[in-house]
Amino acid sequence: MGGGAGLIRTPDQRLRVFVSSTLQELAPERRVIREVIERLALSPVMFELGARPHPPRSLYRAYLEQSDIFIGVYWESYGWVAPGEEVSGLEDEYNLAPDVPMLIYVKRSEQRNGRLDSLLRRIREDDRASYVAFDDAEQLGPLLTSDLATLLAERFDESSRRRPVPAHVVAGVSLSEILDPPRPLTRLIGRERDMQAVVRLLTTDGRRLVTLTGPGGIGKTRLALAAARDLEASFPDGIAFVDLAPLRDPRLVISAIANALGIRDTGEAPLRAKVTQALLHRQVLLLLDNVEQVVGAAADLSALLNASSVSILATSRVLLRIDGEQSVPLAPLASSAAVQLFLERARAVKPEFELTDDNAADVTAIVTALDNVPLALELAAARLRVLTPKVLLERLERALPLLVDGARDRPERQRTLRAAIDWSAQLLSNPERDLFLRMSVFRNGFSLDAAEWMCERSDAGSAVDLLGGLVESSLLQEQDRESRSWFSMLATVREYARDELESAGDLPKCRQRHAEFFSALAARAEPHLTSAGQSAWIARLNDEFEDIRAAADYYLAAGQHEAFADLVWPLYWFLWSTGRMREAEAWIARLTEVEDQLSDRTRSRAKLFNVGMAILEGPDPSRIPELEDCIAYFQREHDLPGEFLSQIAIGLLELMRGSSRLDIADRHLQCAREIAETLESPFLTSMALHIAGQVFLARGDARGAVEIFEASLQAAKDSGEVLSESAALFQLGWAMLLQGENVSASEFFVQQMRISSTVGHQQGIANGLDGMFAVAVAVGDFERAGRLLGAADEVRERKGLLPPAMLPYHQRVLAQVEGSPASEEFQIAREAGRHVDLAEVIEQALVSDRSSS
Repeated sequence: MGGGAGLIRTPDQRLRVFVSSTLQELAPERRVIREVIERLALSPVMFELGARPHPPRSLYRAYLEQSDIFIGVYWESYGWVAPGEEVSGLEDEYNLAPDVPMLIYVKRSEQRNGRLDSLLRRIREDDRASYVAFDDAEQLGPLLTSDLATLLAERFDESSRRRPVPAHVVAGVSLSEILDPPRPLTRLIGRERDMQAVVRLLTTDGRRLVTLTGPGGIGKTRLALAAARDLEASFPDGIAFVDLAPLRDPRLVISAIANALGIRDTGEAPLRAKVTQALLHRQVLLLLDNVEQVVGAAADLSALLNASSVSILATSRVLLRIDGEQSVPLAPLASSAAVQLFLERARAVKPEFELTDDNAADVTAIVTALDNVPLALELAAARLRVLTPKVLLERLERALPLLVDGARDRPERQRTLRAAIDWSAQLLSNPERDLFLRMSVFRNGFSLDAAEWMCERSDAGSAVDLLGGLVESSLLQEQDRESRSWFSMLATVREYARDELESAGDLPKCRQRHAEFFSALAARAEPHLTSAGQSAWIARLNDEFEDIRAAADYYLAAGQHEAFADLVWPLYWFLWSTGRMREAEAWIARLTEVEDQLSDRTRSRAKLFNVGMAILEGPDPSRIPELEDCIAYFQREHDLPGEFLSQIAIGLLELMRGSSRLDIADRHLQCAREIAETLESPFLTSMALHIAGQVFLARGDARGAVEIFEASLQAAKDSGEVLSESAALFQLGWAMLLQGENVSASEFFVQQMRISSTVGHQQGIANGLDGMFAVAVAVGDFERAGRLLGAADEVRERKGLLPPAMLPYHQRVLAQVEGSPASEEFQIAREAGRHVDLAEVIEQALVSDRSSS
């Protein structure tokens, strides 16, 4: 499909569906469309919050270029025609739509605008478009669901080309891979030579560390993102975007890189070693943005460069001072480019704005006054919505000299930029400025409900109105993330606002309020993390994790240990499923340093967490008394979730200790099942049954294990939590295989692979490939077995996943084939499997294997 995205996508890079319609008259239909798109795990591209009659042309052009599917919904109105334009935004969106599938829905009417009728006649003749009439929003929902499902089954995205999916392969195979750089919504202006220099250094000249330097607002990030697009072909294994602006601790840089590469910190090996191994022989470019935040990580980055094949493009106000570093300093724009940039940004807020003989001198003077600094130009251009160039210049001439003179401790260009931000901030209303400063406590972006929370009980204006003013002033940027409006602040602007907040003495109060928001968010998220809403909540918490981390750090530093526990404990399943348990373990370790200050509840939770992490290292019987203490406490307090986890932990620990402890494991797992039933939690029931089934396998009772795993699968389906469903299918596959039922085993592994590949669960993909490997061995297809296992090896190495040695039956199958006459053929195929296209291997694995019969 379109958009230039590859087949392998990270969870935040789902297929984008652009929705074109008028806003008000089709509001019910737009709500239905958004619900359908999100239910199918796609990403809607829509204009809602603060939408004007139609968004600026440059904005929706950029959104269209990045979209994979176009949906047009039309009724009676043709839409607004902007001054100087010949067609409405509605028709313009259709005209600009790239070569992507088009689904067109027309609501029946006898009063349709004539120009809209003409557009619809043209659309009906477009062989790209599927054209359907409907009566109301209720009828539209099923139509759209069916059409999108059919479309996904017919089309498959690979690199920059399309090819159909075989009919027997599930639609929507999606692998979690590296975090791609964001696609800028505006074109790069005036940086052609700098761009050529960056590309040449990283390709022709073979440099492996290039650092773009310059003051804040000079355009380092924008240039780096543009260069990344030109460098895609030179780095076939991908370009990973790592935003370091939210970080304060250099020790977290490797973790941020791992996250961008999709590597989970599962705790069984040092994360640095996993990252190095994943990058060892791969042509990957790391785009590290805002490195000056964590320049103390230079030694770690140097070690990574020396131990792998990775290249780095960094943006920073200061050099890293690493051997081999090549600096590309950015100066302000040339005068002609600065004027061009100012004009383009002015037209984004005022489409009819033109450079004329009457205003040319004022525009030139504005650009000169702002030293040709891109961010300062953008901030000023935003004011042309309400000011003429002449009035804007007069205000700048009064404000800038005073403001610059008041900040002599900063470099000249930085003083000019800070003055421009200050000037723009001073033009805000008092409620807008108050919210602007408060939002600087967020390390990353923030959602609308976060802004409303930080408004507290202000009656000076709603959060939506205040945010609209900040967006119009270019002090905030807004975008859609799934169904949420998401706001972000440039690092330079955030630095200014945070300084102002601290000077006013309001920083501590706002940090407390910020932390309390994320405590409330964690409590809201907890029940959804083990239900059908899990995917949406994990996506949201991933977006906001840097601020969750900031809230945790704040609570610990402030000695608010109970508040810290109330923040982290509800996020247990999120931290576990996203590979963040090691960081959480470090947080908990800080709690144990003040154990005598903790309540019994927090002390028991911390103890349970620590023992759970210890189990990853292997069975340690000495930890059982601690778990028994936890059970006793949770029983006294009637804390059923805490008791459930404690019973599960002991059951798992006893299972790991060997056959002599299986009866004890069973007793604890039975207690866990009873608690899950009391809590009426299908997710917890599925988990308890999942481990109980492994006890049956450890006893050699594969038939009994099948019954338990089938019950676990049904409970998982009842919960709507797909990873539990995937895990149950995987265990069912092995249980069937151990009984010699190869066809059934293959079917279960295929179902498990479909779920894992669709949601991008790398551990599940690797496990599924292992299962398919075992089926191939069972039917004597050693060449296919080797290819599948080699692909599984590759997934594990890239993502630092748990080794298959965790499964004893896997090891038995591997020993069988390595000791057979086909060992050499198998090893050759296994090595080849490490180098084939992973998507193709998965497609082939998802095809029912006729030979298994």
